[in-house]
Amino acid sequence: MAKILLILIVAAIIESIGIAILSGGLKEVHARDGNLPPGQIARVIKDAACNDKILLGIALEAVFFGALLYMLAIRDVSFIWPLTSLGFIVTTLAAQFLLHEHVSPGRWAGVLLIAVGAFLISYSEAAKKPDAPPAAAASTPLRPQ
Repeated sequence: MAKILLILIVAAIIESIGIAILSGGLKEVHARDGNLPPGQIARVIKDAACNDKILLGIALEAVFFGALLYMLAIRDVSFIWPLTSLGFIVTTLAAQFLLHEHVSPGRWAGVLLIAVGAFLISYSEAAKKPDAPPAAAASTPLRPQ
C-alpha cells in the first residue's frame, strides 16, 4: 500500500501544480468573462492554444491521468478515487502560495475535513482483511470413510 500512496501523493502534487498553472494561463488570456462576444471566443481559444502555461498545465494533468489509470487498474476505485481528494489540499496550498489567492479560514476548515476523510479511507484500506485462500478441503474430492 505504501507504493500506491506514494504514487498518489506525487500524482496529487503534479495535478495541483497543473491546475495552478492552468489557472494562471487562463487569466493571462482573459478567459474569465463568461459574456464574451463570438469574435472574442475564437481569440481566447487561439490564445489559449498558444499559451505555454496552459499547455504545461494540460501536460501535467495528462501525467496525473496516467497515474490515475495505473492506480485504478491495481486497486479498488472506492479506495483510489476518494484519495484523489488529497489533491484539493495541495491545490489549495498552491492557490495560496503560487497564485497568491486569499484562502479563508472556512476554506481551510474544508481542507481539514478532506484530509480527515482521506485518512479514514486509507485507514480502512489498511485495516481490511485479506481475502482468505480457498480451503484445502474444497480442492480435494471427498473420500468415503
